Amino acid sequence: MIGQNGEQLGIVPLPRALDMARNDNLDLVEVSPMAQPPVCRLLDYGKYKYEQTRKEREARKTQKTQTLKEMRLKPKIGEHDLVFKTKLIQGFLNEGDKVKVTVNFRGRENAHPELGRVVLEEVVKRLEGSGVVERMPLLEGRAMTMILTPAPVKPAPARPKEPSAPPAAPTA
Repeated sequence: MIGQNGEQLGIVPLPRALDMARNDNLDLVEVSPMAQPPVCRLLDYGKYKYEQTRKEREARKTQKTQTLKEMRLKPKIGEHDLVFKTKLIQGFLNEGDKVKVTVNFRGRENAHPELGRVVLEEVVKRLEGSGVVERMPLLEGRAMTMILTPAPVKPAPARPKEPSAPPAAPTA
């Protein structure tokens, strides 16, 4: 049996353990039922549950959920449009989101999937350092898709400390 403050109380018979719990207005909780003998703990169960939910809530606040954004392009995209869309993709990657880049083919464009691959490779080249290709370009029906993830953050190299120079003597 483990006490309220985490101290070991040794092996205690069940009726005595229940009396100890009632006297201190606590609950007797079985922590490890498979142990020999089973391990029990004296604690306020309501307070324990409240602390657990509070910790879970705090953990959820600090979590960053990664969403999948999609950017659609055409094989005959103009230079300015490509620059603009690449900046948007870079913004999504900097926020920590994954980006699915899709090149949609229409009509006779289906006969030239290499044009879509060229556009996707240009996007990857422009995003050097911001994103990493998770899934290479893949032709699925009338669309070619590629998935980008944010680039892993590299820790800054530690600079050696320079000895500080002694303060200069004031001259009058």
